[in-house]
Amino acid sequence: MQLFPAIDLRGGKVVRLTQGDYSRMTVYGEDPCAQAREFLAAGAKNLHVVDLDGAKDGTLSNYDTIAALAKQGGLYIEVGGGIRTEERIETYLSLGVGRCILGSVAVTDFAFTARMLKKYGDKIAVGVDAKDGYVAIHGWKEVSAEPGVDFCKRLEDAGCTAIIYTDIACDGAMRGTNLGLYRTLAKEVPGVAFTASGGISSEAELLELKKMGTAAAILGKSLYTGALDLARCVHLVQE
Repeated sequence: MQLFPAIDLRGGKVVRLTQGDYSRMTVYGEDPCAQAREFLAAGAKNLHVVDLDGAKDGTLSNYDTIAALAKQGGLYIEVGGGIRTEERIETYLSLGVGRCILGSVAVTDFAFTARMLKKYGDKIAVGVDAKDGYVAIHGWKEVSAEPGVDFCKRLEDAGCTAIIYTDIACDGAMRGTNLGLYRTLAKEVPGVAFTASGGISSEAELLELKKMGTAAAILGKSLYTGALDLARCVHLVQE
């Protein structure tokens, strides 16, 4: 199982939101590149980057930071947040980003998403955020009528091979992740490699996710608060 330590960017700083709420933001560092180097030194091979400014208003205000992270090397980087056009996908891929994550646009413009999946293949992942089992969009403010599992099946049919699935209730809350959910996804949507995201806060959970065949896990607040030690986690999932 792969691990993706997370760097969420807001105004060029490393931050974390609790349950996607911009008013509940904690700043953890002023230098994202230094943070990435720290992750690399702990044995990380991957990095999950979210442009929170892009997600909120569609701007590219963290472009320089993301370019610097990609240029630094040593880590496979996936980027999400505000990617709604092919031009933005091209912009990030040209920097050396490994894959782009499509979020709300996958719900609001499924045809565009299907085209991008067909054209870029494994350079595209889809981020599915679910609230009480239903797909949520636009910074989790709107909840659709479609169950998350059904949406994942539609994505699988459209050629999607990687989905980052977040249970909003768990995200940034440090109360553990929804293990039953990932078990269901693995069973119902076998053709997709799932990344577990949101609330992972113990080594036991990581081992459980690994055991059920989850492709990857994103670690966020648990690393910044010291609840989990990245070097130990990397060692655990590699054994």
